Amino acid sequence: MKKLIFISILLFTSSFSLAQLKIGYIDSDTIMDNLPDVQDARQKLDAMIQEWQTELSKMENEWKTKYDDYEKRKLIMSDQTRAETEASLVQIENQIAQYREKKFGTNGELFQKQDEFMKPVQNKIFTVLKEIAEQDNYDFVFDRSGDIMILYAKEQYDLTSKVLDRLKLK
Repeated sequence: MKKLIFISILLFTSSFSLAQLKIGYIDSDTIMDNLPDVQDARQKLDAMIQEWQTELSKMENEWKTKYDDYEKRKLIMSDQTRAETEASLVQIENQIAQYREKKFGTNGELFQKQDEFMKPVQNKIFTVLKEIAEQDNYDFVFDRSGDIMILYAKEQYDLTSKVLDRLKLK
């Protein structure tokens, strides 16, 4: 909604000076797909995710083994042993849930690592984009792979390749 209001204000205020307005756009997905720094960051994240998934699988297999053993023997267990085994199974379930939340949750390690690895790359892209926009005197530059949708744009205003070229030089 805020972006719609922003675009409306932009169009309203710029309607008086359309001849002077210069707008460009980039496709940040294309830039991200073509940068070696991004590929390295993605590989690091994938390796960590694989490691965490392996650990999670081990924990789930441990729970499954204990649960299957419990199911086979629960009729011959004493009430106290049954209660202790059930408590142990619940504890393992809680550990699994906590691990999953710690690694993959909303504020989990995965999102922190994504931010840690991608923030320098995003800053680098933004710096190059800013240089190009100032050098070529663009008033606005949009990202067509984001929430703002561009329904029509002349290819001559696509700055994606310029940003990529300049990033590869650095």
